[in-house]
Amino acid sequence: MEETNRQRKIAGVLQQDLVDVLQRAAQDGMKGVIISVSKVSVTADLGVAKVYLSVFPSEKRDEIIEGVKSNTPLIRHELAQRTKHQLRRMPELLFFGDDSLDYIEDIDKSLKGEDIDPIKNPDILPRRQKR
Repeated sequence: MEETNRQRKIAGVLQQDLVDVLQRAAQDGMKGVIISVSKVSVTADLGVAKVYLSVFPSEKRDEIIEGVKSNTPLIRHELAQRTKHQLRRMPELLFFGDDSLDYIEDIDKSLKGEDIDPIKNPDILPRRQKR
């Protein structure tokens, strides 16, 4: 089912405000870490927002995602304060790690010949799973 215009608008508002909240938190406690919100998708009933985070360096992705998940109530409250004039009800936030940059980097290395040849051995490329 295609996203409605309202879903896209709410996702855009949430994405902009999440970027501010997460980057401010990263400046305060995590030096040398860049967090970006690559995508936000909102369900049709506007009750749940799936947030995909891209973290650099990627070695810290799991640790950062777990930290963000544990602070979800605080993040949700901060977002509610920022969007109180735009949204009547703040959706539940579900955070996921976005590994698309790692996937692209692996393909790029393989094409440059810096890795094992994927044409001769196609099993070396990780299989992407649909979410």
